[in-house]
Amino acid sequence: MASTTAESPRQRVTSYDVARLAGVSQSAVSRCFKPGASVSRKMRARVMKAAEQLGYQPNAIARSLISGRSNTAAVVISSNTALYFPEILVGLNRNLAQRGVRALLFTLEQESDIDRLLDQVLQYQVDGMIVAARLSAPQIDAIERRAVPFVLYNRSFRDRQVNAVCCDQSEGERWLVDALIEAGHQRFGIISGPGDSSVSMERTEGALARLRELGAKHISVVEGDFGYHSGGTGLKKLRDRIGAHPDAVICANDTMALGCLDAARHEYGLAVPEDLSVVGFDGVGPARWTSYNLTTVRQPVSRMTEAAVSMILERVDNPQLQPEKRFFSGEMIPGNSARLAPAAAR
Repeated sequence: MASTTAESPRQRVTSYDVARLAGVSQSAVSRCFKPGASVSRKMRARVMKAAEQLGYQPNAIARSLISGRSNTAAVVISSNTALYFPEILVGLNRNLAQRGVRALLFTLEQESDIDRLLDQVLQYQVDGMIVAARLSAPQIDAIERRAVPFVLYNRSFRDRQVNAVCCDQSEGERWLVDALIEAGHQRFGIISGPGDSSVSMERTEGALARLRELGAKHISVVEGDFGYHSGGTGLKKLRDRIGAHPDAVICANDTMALGCLDAARHEYGLAVPEDLSVVGFDGVGPARWTSYNLTTVRQPVSRMTEAAVSMILERVDNPQLQPEKRFFSGEMIPGNSARLAPAAAR
């Protein structure tokens, strides 16, 4: 007759079991599994062989209880980044992982949703936060009360000292406006992003300020949502407002610029750039496709994500560090979507 006694569940292998089999101390086992810890090659090989034999896997939760750190960082990012989302996320995740920290991703439909999400983020006891969304003063107060270091990614705060990594949005818009003015454009349309986006505000304000500084008199501004379809809708609004198509459209991001280009060509039969010039901002991959070849300003994502991770982890290690802002210049990329002065087109 078969036995009805259930088998005892297998006990979890611990670092002490590995240490016993490898003939080393438990602290030596811990060092072997800690990124960057000092340990000899011979000892690491012996410990890893024992761990593999026993099927041992370090317990990240237990290690965090001992160290007082979760070894996780929250990444809060808006879905409005659209085509740029993967590049930013990959850069942040890669730089965090290289330092033994895992990214915990939180996404927002709109930047104004951050208040609803903030409590949830803080409940995870993250070591730090990288926030690619607009924060209010009360929200910053709430984070600081919890003593959680944070870095704003491509956002800043004008009236308060906070850690921030930014592309110089105004500088990039000046480059674009200068090139368009020098090429003889006179009627300008601007398609901004959503009203709760600080990135959109900085880009739109930068373009407007430079246009007025250079004496442009015919400027119309309509609001988009950073999405592809709002580029086409924005062009229609501009045509209705002006009574004709503008000479040049300055879009607050590449995604809207691509939508504007397609609408200009396929809905209104305009030749680009002969009848209409279109420029964007970001430097997303599709902007380089032959059918678009968009004139834009590319953000240095690799350098910006590396800086954001370095800044946050420096403040995890040393909370007393003073707030710091790092600004990066973009790169103007001339394309076939805009008629530019010869010097700017090179």
